[in-house]
Amino acid sequence: MSENYSMEQEEIFSKVMRAGRRTYFFDVRSTKAGDYYLTITESKKFTNDDGSFHYKKHKIYLYKEDFSEFQDSLNDMIQYIIDEKGNEVISERHQKDFKKESDSTPTEVETPSEEPSSKSFTDIDFDDI
Repeated sequence: MSENYSMEQEEIFSKVMRAGRRTYFFDVRSTKAGDYYLTITESKKFTNDDGSFHYKKHKIYLYKEDFSEFQDSLNDMIQYIIDEKGNEVISERHQKDFKKESDSTPTEVETPSEEPSSKSFTDIDFDDI
């Protein structure tokens, strides 16, 4: 077995966060010397044309000497986004209850076609086609 494989087996504490097609794994691991470090793994599922699927994984190793600067930078970036765009998610597609809204309110989907907006689409009479 490789050295990396045996190091990766020293999991101490783990958390999983699912986000659509992506899954994030946060794992505390132990070095050979018995110190701890963090790995953050992003795993994204891809579907092939034949229906089979595969995952692409990207991993970050974060050691204790970098925790403070990493945390400061992450907090700065998060705060910048919140200050500039707020907490509200702009894209409906990324809202956790997106499917529930579209499934539970089919009449709302029909409402815009009753009152067309020139900004969103052109009114077409299908009898002319």
